[in-house]
Amino acid sequence: MNKPLSIIIMALLIAIGVRANDGHQLWLGYPELNQAKVNAPSTSATIRIAVDELHRYFVGREVTLQKDPALLSTLGNDGFTIAWANDVPTIQAATDIALLYGTYELLRQQQAINTQHSSPITQKPSFSLRLLNHWDNLDGTIERGYAGKSIFWAENQAGLSGVNTQHLIEYARANASIGINGTVLNNVNASPKVLTKTYLNEVKRIANILRPYGIRVYLSINFASPMALKATKTADPLDKSVMRWWKKKADEIYKLIPDFGGFLVKANSEGQPGPFDYNRSHADGANMLADALKPHGGIVMWRCFVYGAKHKGEDRVKQAVSEFKPLDGQFRDNVILQTKNGPLDFQPREPYSPIFDQIVQTPNMVELQITQEYLGQSRHLVYLAPMWREFFTYVHPSKLRGIAGVANIGDDANWCGHHFSQANWYAFGRLAWNPFLKSERIAREWLHQTFTHEKGFVEPMQRVMMESREACVNYMMPLGLHHIFKFDHHYGPEPDGFKAEYPIEWCPVYYHKADAQGVGFDRSSKGSDAVSQYRKPLNEIYNDLQTCPEEYLLWFHHVPWNYQMRSGLTLWQEMQEKYNNGVRDVERFCLVWDNMKPYFQNDMQRWNEVKARMDHQLENAREWHDVCLKYFGSFANQSQK
Repeated sequence: MNKPLSIIIMALLIAIGVRANDGHQLWLGYPELNQAKVNAPSTSATIRIAVDELHRYFVGREVTLQKDPALLSTLGNDGFTIAWANDVPTIQAATDIALLYGTYELLRQQQAINTQHSSPITQKPSFSLRLLNHWDNLDGTIERGYAGKSIFWAENQAGLSGVNTQHLIEYARANASIGINGTVLNNVNASPKVLTKTYLNEVKRIANILRPYGIRVYLSINFASPMALKATKTADPLDKSVMRWWKKKADEIYKLIPDFGGFLVKANSEGQPGPFDYNRSHADGANMLADALKPHGGIVMWRCFVYGAKHKGEDRVKQAVSEFKPLDGQFRDNVILQTKNGPLDFQPREPYSPIFDQIVQTPNMVELQITQEYLGQSRHLVYLAPMWREFFTYVHPSKLRGIAGVANIGDDANWCGHHFSQANWYAFGRLAWNPFLKSERIAREWLHQTFTHEKGFVEPMQRVMMESREACVNYMMPLGLHHIFKFDHHYGPEPDGFKAEYPIEWCPVYYHKADAQGVGFDRSSKGSDAVSQYRKPLNEIYNDLQTCPEEYLLWFHHVPWNYQMRSGLTLWQEMQEKYNNGVRDVERFCLVWDNMKPYFQNDMQRWNEVKARMDHQLENAREWHDVCLKYFGSFANQSQK
């Protein structure tokens, strides 16, 4: 791009400044220009979307889309190149959807005011599967949803009320702009009803809307569906009537939705039915479903988040490896094991799941949580890209077949509850495309597209975003503390939590084990020996109190209160300092946001909405600080500072 055109872009974007809106446009609130001439190879629905996007939003006068099937061997289905000649960009790709991805990349580059177009851009995604998992229920509620009702499901007395087509088009556009290519439409705690004719017809309608944007639909299924729907007397995966039912059901689904992606399965965990109910293995259950889907090209994503079924009494963080390692290599080739990034449950910080070390013959995909169940939900500003990048420093992307994110999307006007929670949806998509992107770059991209390019806004808010996750860890559960949230809803502190009617592994006291001697869960070789599930040399590093990273200290060790930390402080003093720092950081974040008010003279709704959330975040951070230090101080036998 030459200098005059870059100046035009800059002038347009700065003139727009911070756009007044309710957040519904997400990062796609581009200035509408309606000036570009677009040369395109065909008139498919996908190409028409790309042409419309470029005509409406591209700053230049001309752009070319060029489809070349020969590029399939080098760029795959989704990769593309962008090259410039005399200020005219040409996007090349082997497929229509890849041309659409290239379109959104060109617009993203434009919004980021990137003037370095002398060399071609070549991109292709690291993962072939880039999915959102929606924990949406058929009645329209969302498990762990903090942004309103489902955009897919709603029931009334007459049954399904149908979907908001425009809302789904906007959803599909947002996902395509960041390269997401699949969506699981319903909760992993699935209702068997989703496989009935009425609901499958609704799935077909949704699939038809999403398809031009390159998004395939998937369903979570209840393993006992044929029995629950009274079609069989059992759900035993080796029973021939059960096998026949699933094959017939797969045929029915693919007749309606030829490009249906497959099933996501939660089995034999947290009370869900599964193959263990019939003395069968996870492999037996997954393979039965895989055989039904195989003729149609479908996959089974079998979740490894399991505990309390077969290994009761064992340290919960060990149970996934205990159940799945003996089965490695026994799964069909269209089965993928889907595992949470950590071995416990989406905590603010936990070590990576060792299943990624132990499962080597079966494809793996990682499940991240975009919705902030344990990170302040949609009430706290917590940018999650640094947490996910932390995971990828331990688990190389080449080890993974795909990536899934538990969505934070509802029918709220701003989609995600908190305006800054949109950044986590955006960051997930960007990292699903390229897990090597830096968190700072993604934050800056999002701020530029969502708010403004003014340095006085972008630079301080980028710092807030980058520091927000560590602040959350500090004011919630520093130094490896984990799972000390209030029961059920997981919002707010309850380190003394214990209920006899709950399984012990759901109780906070199980995880911190605070007593007069110290605090922390001993997972060393002298304790539960969870360290042995990690590869060398990490198992040895984690096992030794002297070498264990302090951010995981209380995860792997029960540590004396007077243990000297690397700072020279005792453990108890260090814990107090961490909680104090967390609160101070949020106080500072609030002041930064107050200083951003001049940028919102025409957009006070968004400024006020964010301010209200940040004020509440500070209140909640102080609650965490006060409750946790009072509770742990009673064991440390010291006064709170």
